[in-house]
Amino acid sequence: MEAKKVKKDLLYHMEKVVEELKDSQLSKEFFKKAAPHIRYVSKKLDMTQEQSVLMSLFIDKSDHNPIYISELTEYMKCRTVRIIRYMPDIDELERRGLVRCSRSERRLSYRVPIEVINAFKNNENYIPRNIHDLTCSDLFAELQDIFMERDDCELTYEGTVEKVKYLLECNRHLVFTSRILSYRFDDDDLCLLILFCHLFVNNTDDRIRFHDIEFLYKDTRRFSRLKCRLQCEEHILQEEKLIEFSGEDGFKDRDTFKMTSEAKSFLFPELKIPSMDNDKKRGDMIRHEDISPKQLFYDKSITAQIQELGGLLDEKHYKDVCSRLKANGFRSGFTCLFYGAPGTGKTETVLQLARQTGRDIVQVNVSEIKSMWVGESEKNIKNLFDLYRQKVKEMAIAPILLFNEADAIIGKRQEGAERAVDKMENSIQNIILQEMESLEGILIATTNLAQNMDKAFERRFLYKIKFTKPTLEARTAIWKSMIPSLSEEIAHALANKYDFSGGQIENIARHYAIDNILHGAKAGELTTLTEHCDNERLEKDGIKRRIGFV
Repeated sequence: MEAKKVKKDLLYHMEKVVEELKDSQLSKEFFKKAAPHIRYVSKKLDMTQEQSVLMSLFIDKSDHNPIYISELTEYMKCRTVRIIRYMPDIDELERRGLVRCSRSERRLSYRVPIEVINAFKNNENYIPRNIHDLTCSDLFAELQDIFMERDDCELTYEGTVEKVKYLLECNRHLVFTSRILSYRFDDDDLCLLILFCHLFVNNTDDRIRFHDIEFLYKDTRRFSRLKCRLQCEEHILQEEKLIEFSGEDGFKDRDTFKMTSEAKSFLFPELKIPSMDNDKKRGDMIRHEDISPKQLFYDKSITAQIQELGGLLDEKHYKDVCSRLKANGFRSGFTCLFYGAPGTGKTETVLQLARQTGRDIVQVNVSEIKSMWVGESEKNIKNLFDLYRQKVKEMAIAPILLFNEADAIIGKRQEGAERAVDKMENSIQNIILQEMESLEGILIATTNLAQNMDKAFERRFLYKIKFTKPTLEARTAIWKSMIPSLSEEIAHALANKYDFSGGQIENIARHYAIDNILHGAKAGELTTLTEHCDNERLEKDGIKRRIGFV
């Protein structure tokens, strides 16, 4: 039987080189015996004979990850100093992308990329992909690869900078590139800006922390200097309004950063970035991610109702319930009324429901809707509902339409109204009633005066939740949450003595905190808090107190 003919391709000749290389000590005799195979590899891959030998050995060891120089010397039975003489050849293999070098832990290691192995398997030279004349999206894909190589220690800092600069140079036709280069930053600042751009575009990251950028700087002194400049708001990227501190509730977090809205609009006109589109569509809404978490305390009945409503507003359940309501011929809009005494947590409950269910809030400013000009108020309220309908269509998750302190627009309508103002009030109410009938979305109204509400509105609210003042147990828990240093005994004593709402307790806690800031903590915590409680009660009882400094 005739033996199967061996295909003498690139891998065949590499195999023969490696066979001769075993225990050869890289001697002259080895180069003489392996010469035909070395010539084939050299010609095929356009490299020197030394590079051909080393590349053949790297391919043979490619199932080892990582590959250490000690493995190569052990295989060839030569001294490490002999291999060091060939390091420029290995560096050239790295430059061509044929091997990747990791410089972590002060020890060099190598690997052969899978795309190189696949090329050799097909008897082809490896040609790195073309990075000229890319689209902006493809350019950011290349940036992701570059920063991954740096994160894996397969690029030095200097190598990363050079790769980034070369990529930009090859793609000067892009608006992004031309605008980036228009700043004329030095190499360090340019590379940092590109990293911020990469984190925003590829990772949709608007809360970039120091650990997200630290990988770029293995030199701890360089990174420490950068960190100091950023925290002190003295970096050129901050001066040029390209990056800014992230934060919540107006407070700057000097350890987190994001690209400014101006920078995003200026640098990324070629990219379709969902988060930027959402920002445009969201306008002046209260964004759910900007709402700070807050623990609220209710009695058992209210807790059960809020939990049920929260479950229904969860997007998965919400869509399912809406579909079933429509299938059965019912209106699919969710209309909710939160009513009760001031300070019982109505507005804060709306905020927390929005945060928990990922829904932004369109908050209605009643005073802005009402206009001194006859007819304008009706247009304003129609425009409001038109805007809300548009938001529901555009956004992946329907926002909440919030009428906060809605007493002025859901009160009883004026019978036989003759004054223009009364007619306007009735017209506004009629428009809202009609809109509630056809609403597709979520409307929540809060009011302190439910007893004055028109019966037509009462019928149109699907959920009506009465917020009562907290029970003794809830008041105790609120005291503890507002002032964590309080003992259980003092919290219970204050809760037992004062029948305050959560809002009142929060007000007292703020007074107490300010007092401690100005004058330091006083002995007799209960006595001090009792004074603040009495002052709060006096204010609520309408007794005028003298204000001033003692």
